[in-house]
Amino acid sequence: MITIEDLKDKAIFFGWIFGFIFLISLIWILTAPVQKHYLLRTVNNAFIISGDQKRIMDYSGPQITKPGLLGYWYSIYNSQDRMFVFAVFKDGIFIPLGAIVNSSGTVNEIIPLSAHAAHVFDELPKSILQIYIKRIEGIEK
Repeated sequence: MITIEDLKDKAIFFGWIFGFIFLISLIWILTAPVQKHYLLRTVNNAFIISGDQKRIMDYSGPQITKPGLLGYWYSIYNSQDRMFVFAVFKDGIFIPLGAIVNSSGTVNEIIPLSAHAAHVFDELPKSILQIYIKRIEGIEK
């Protein structure tokens, strides 16, 4: 037989779970500008270390109407192209990648954004990269 005290205990338990989820969501939303800024600095530092002349400037925001990949869009300095920064999960490790997307919405190249990503980039199956390319190209269509 379920008593009132059992219902109270379950309500308190679910209230705690809901509260934690709400708090985590709120923190995620409120810290998004800081995340975007630090990601911009990290990507530019990766370009500097690798000797690449590309630089990303600012967060260009999503121009999408449907859900897509998790990642951030940045404009590229002195270029009409944009970069979509995202991560692939391989062997228990996130691999940060950047996709250079031209103004027509097609992916020109995918660039590894860390030393580990550069090391395992060649080991990624081409089919996985093609799936990500198709999903990135399909975001704005």
